[in-house]
Amino acid sequence: MNGSVAYLVTALGCLIGVAGVVIAVVALRRARSRPRPPAPADPFRDRDSDALRGDPRKLRPGDIVEIRQVPCTVRGSVHLVEGGWSWAEHLLDDAGGVKRWLSVETDPDLELVLWTAEPSATVTPGAPTLDIAGRRYTWDESGQARYTATDGTGLDPRGTMRYHDYQAPGGARLSFEAYGEAGWEVALGEKLHRAEVMIYPQGGPEQVA
Repeated sequence: MNGSVAYLVTALGCLIGVAGVVIAVVALRRARSRPRPPAPADPFRDRDSDALRGDPRKLRPGDIVEIRQVPCTVRGSVHLVEGGWSWAEHLLDDAGGVKRWLSVETDPDLELVLWTAEPSATVTPGAPTLDIAGRRYTWDESGQARYTATDGTGLDPRGTMRYHDYQAPGGARLSFEAYGEAGWEVALGEKLHRAEVMIYPQGGPEQVA
């Protein structure tokens, strides 16, 4: 009799243990299947400007960008990633055929810079300060990023880009970029106010290789 009782107690204990494991497994699966909460939104983001003037973070090839009342078409886009930092550069084409780049960066505030290529520049990066076009620029940062590019930019679909960035008082910028094995490309930039940029989305899907 005592042996039977001991057997029943042992069997019951095993059943309770198995049930506990099953319950734990089910609970874990349910927890994993629950959707993750969205990342917290930037509480200081100017959503009114995004609603009224368009969101530069969502620019796509084919969109119309009006900068200081001059309309341009987004001809192509480059998206760059360096560690946990990412930004975009959009090739613009206006009615006169002038090509410029608009860089869009959030670090953490939205920063818009309009770039114009300087193909005749003879300066090279690396020095603490550089003089060009009557301004003195001071080194700000340099590095290497991975990129993906759309058609229309003239770049390979994927690759790496090296850069050196300089700044001058008043928001003027000087940038050196080298895509892949190509040489340095020099561009001068000017920081834009949010109110100077109006976006008219055209609704076409962005094709990034």
